[in-house]
Amino acid sequence: MKSYLFLSFFIALRSFSQINPQNVTIARDRWGVPHIFAKTDPEVAYGLAYAHAEDDFKTIQLICLPAKGKLGKHLGKQGASVDYVVELLHAPELVAAEYETALSSDFKNVINGYLQGLNDYAARHPDEVLVKGVFPVTPQDYFKGVVLSLAVISGVDATLQQIYGGKVAAIDFLKATGSNAIAIHKSKTADGQAYLAINSHQPLEGPVAWYEAHLCSEEGWNILGGLFPAGATVFHGVNEHLGWAHTVNGQDKIDVYQLEINPVNKNQYRFDGQWVDLESKSVKLRVKGIPFPIIKKAYWSKYGATVVTKKGTFSIRTGANLDLRGVEQWYRMNKARTFSEFYQALTMTAIPGFNIVYADADTIFYVSNGKIPLRDPAYNWKSTLPGNTSKTLWTAYHPLKELPQYVNPAGGYLFNMNHTPFNATAPADNLKASQFDPTMGYETFDNNRSARFAELMQGTGKLDYETFKRFKYDGQLPKKLMYPIDVNPFFSLKATDYPEVSDLIETLRQWDRRTGPESKGAAVFLGIYTYLKNNLPSDNQLSAEKCAAILRLVKADFQSHFGRTDIRLGEYQKLVRGTRELPVWGLPDVITAMHSVTHQDGKLKVQAGESYIELVRFEKGKLPVIETVNCFGASNHADNPHYADQMELFLQQKTKAMTLDKTTVLKEAKRVYHPGE
Repeated sequence: MKSYLFLSFFIALRSFSQINPQNVTIARDRWGVPHIFAKTDPEVAYGLAYAHAEDDFKTIQLICLPAKGKLGKHLGKQGASVDYVVELLHAPELVAAEYETALSSDFKNVINGYLQGLNDYAARHPDEVLVKGVFPVTPQDYFKGVVLSLAVISGVDATLQQIYGGKVAAIDFLKATGSNAIAIHKSKTADGQAYLAINSHQPLEGPVAWYEAHLCSEEGWNILGGLFPAGATVFHGVNEHLGWAHTVNGQDKIDVYQLEINPVNKNQYRFDGQWVDLESKSVKLRVKGIPFPIIKKAYWSKYGATVVTKKGTFSIRTGANLDLRGVEQWYRMNKARTFSEFYQALTMTAIPGFNIVYADADTIFYVSNGKIPLRDPAYNWKSTLPGNTSKTLWTAYHPLKELPQYVNPAGGYLFNMNHTPFNATAPADNLKASQFDPTMGYETFDNNRSARFAELMQGTGKLDYETFKRFKYDGQLPKKLMYPIDVNPFFSLKATDYPEVSDLIETLRQWDRRTGPESKGAAVFLGIYTYLKNNLPSDNQLSAEKCAAILRLVKADFQSHFGRTDIRLGEYQKLVRGTRELPVWGLPDVITAMHSVTHQDGKLKVQAGESYIELVRFEKGKLPVIETVNCFGASNHADNPHYADQMELFLQQKTKAMTLDKTTVLKEAKRVYHPGE
């Protein structure tokens, strides 16, 4: 019976498929990284899906399940809430309206190829399918998942939590995991090459952990970089001509409106003096362990997704669920051969957020990218808006040329570390916030990483490549700490005033602000940070007495679990993969950032931060010189030799050499095969 079901499923999927897997070559290098070769882009996409499924099919399915309304069947209530958000955001309606017309035919062919590869893998491995009925995944399913992902990028998840909670969320230290992007122009380097650091800080595992792949077709697609599970194209990386890095930005991409509800009809709201009916639909949520579907209403107003709470009825509006083309823009960026072509791809402004730091042999460029609405300046867009007038209903967006951006600044370098776009290069070359529409809501703050990088660059002449790498791997905090809560009072404590924690106070006072695994000061500071992450003072202020009280708790914790207080960071913080547990450097908001959670026996394990790193050198007329490293390995299967084989390299802050040259890849590959073999 089982073999019959498999055969039926396989036949059904093969009728959907048009790509012959024999036309696709997967070459696994010594690190297990897949290099996909084929004649056409859709065939390469097929190979990417198949190779990635071989390495991490389970996580890919976590992206596909909500689009099918089936995450609740796998994860229970938590998953069902995600299924509901897909419907709340009108993802099915957007896909139905735009799939045929908004997306180009060549890109739809790429997505078809990707899904054929994914569906073929599911057909050949039915025991790995998490929930019955998920496969085959159609293009329409896929883009419903894209809408959800781009909405989360824009902050919809946090906004919904605030609305349902009836309050603004507190500072979330862990969420601000950070990223780094650095580009150095050839005029600023000792060897005349341009340098690019692609250094996003992401969760180390899960649906938004980086996967490394090389995609190469005979149609001009030749790129190596990082993508997320279910990504059909590289999200940031380097091709034969150019490369770019992303960091998360925080300009105002999402607005919240309070609707004026009709007192005699709760299903109506006032809009331009008229009562208008709320759109509604019944969503069937299927939850693991519950034999019948749960029915929940999803509402929609002229502004967008609408939530009814005890404190009022609120609508959310963001460009992320009003445009289907985000992934196509990434594909166009992948295929660009010149800065002009790359910039043309960016004019789509379909990716709702992310800073973009770019380099090629002649040009460096930075833009704080986003799908930013054109808003009426008469309203306060930082607050909840009146949802009863067309004056607050924006319908257009700022074009790319109006966003903060730099091309080849005189200082010779560009950087972003999740801070203000108005500190992106040498001080004399920076843009000013006053030059831009204030309703865009761009960040105006710096952080520890940006402050430290500015310290490193101050007074530098031409950089050699080793100095560039040293700056990228710098693990020191700046002279003045710039966390969301002012922790500087800890360093002003006098040991004589608090003898019971005098040892920790002295350790902090003598600390050089470096965050290597041997640092005792970094261990004490991480203990402080871990406490504050979960126990922020209501006024965000730290008195000397409060600092001393926190140090007493840290000391008690260290003594309880380690039997002493002079522990090193690497004893306290671990990089954990399966049964392996190794000392690791880094703290939140150093350039080599690490964010940890409770592990066991008083230890912490890194959950997010430094993960996939790609360093590139560009020289005119030559292939880019590339080196990369991933925090664990190419496979998410514990029994695979590439499950953790990059871990030691990563911890030593070393890299592996990579190439875009097909001949070299095939010559040095450890395994070359076709999907399904």
